[in-house]
Amino acid sequence: MAIEITQENLQEATANGVVVVDFWADWCGPCKIMNPILDNLETEFTEQITFGKVNVDGQTELAEEYHVMSIPSLVIFQDGVAKEKISGLYPQAKLSEYLAKKVAEYQSTK
Repeated sequence: MAIEITQENLQEATANGVVVVDFWADWCGPCKIMNPILDNLETEFTEQITFGKVNVDGQTELAEEYHVMSIPSLVIFQDGVAKEKISGLYPQAKLSEYLAKKVAEYQSTK
C-alpha cells in the first residue's frame, strides 16, 4: 500500500531507491481512474519501487515545491532526489514500461 507523504516524512520516504510519488486529490476524476492503475503497478513492482501519495489539498507546499500544476502528477525520486515528473492519465501498460525503464536506469548506477 502506498505511503501517505507529507512535508514531514517526504525526505525519509524518498531517501532510498526508486520512489514514485503520486500527487492527487479526492475531487480529481482522472486521479480516481489512476488509483487502481497505480495499485496494480505497486504489485507489479514490489521490491523495486516504493509508492507514495500526496494529497495536494492538504500538502499545497509540496505541490508548489515540485511544480505540480495539474493532477494527477507523478514525481520520480531516486535516492531522495526528484529526477522526473509526468502529469496526466496514462494507460497501465505505458506506465509499466516507463517505470521498468526507470528501475533499469537506477540499477545501472548501482
